[in-house]
Amino acid sequence: MIPGVRLVVLGKQGAGKGTQCVRLSHHYVVPHVSTGDMLRSEVKSRTSLGQRAQSLMEQGELIPDDMVMEMVGARLSERDTTGRGFVLDGCPRTTRQAEALEKIVEPFGLDLVIDLQVPTPLVMKRLASRRVCVDCGANYSTAAPPLVNWTCDVCGGEVIQREDDTEEAIGRRLNLYEEETEPLLSWYKERRLLTEINGTGSPDAVTRRVVGAIDALRRQLKDRGDP
Repeated sequence: MIPGVRLVVLGKQGAGKGTQCVRLSHHYVVPHVSTGDMLRSEVKSRTSLGQRAQSLMEQGELIPDDMVMEMVGARLSERDTTGRGFVLDGCPRTTRQAEALEKIVEPFGLDLVIDLQVPTPLVMKRLASRRVCVDCGANYSTAAPPLVNWTCDVCGGEVIQREDDTEEAIGRRLNLYEEETEPLLSWYKERRLLTEINGTGSPDAVTRRVVGAIDALRRQLKDRGDP
């Protein structure tokens, strides 16, 4: 195994995936690679990819797999990720993306795929109270707002409730996620890469569970003498 870790973190919206990815990237000193952050950056910079993506989003269309993987492939080929590893957040979402990712990360492959499991009623409650920075995408909630007048602590942008964070819209997104990810989870189970983690409780408690699972794998590989 190369230094650091090479992780994918999965979980339905509201499962705390973004929070855990940031914590894991700090713990293992590897980049947090977020497809959402990259997409926002492409749109804001008005790159060719960003303009194509914005046009699709304005039409209510999903970003095609090839565009997502073009962006992810470029990021994972950079020196920091090839040298130290990464925590990948927001990709893959489909088995087609997983197949493309498998080729991108050759020859080292992935160490582990974490699936954060949180009951749907709890996710619904979290998302209904969620507030998001319009500029950097940082997440807050009505229970944990930014320090000053709904202004982002990270970048100073306006923090708002997303228009699609209604109960009906959230329900549709969660149903779509489950339809898309059921075959994806099976795909990773077949390759013995998937570990399911209870995502309920405090962020600290969830981080301890995830780190425990990753470190147990690293010990097993070391005991077997894997590089």
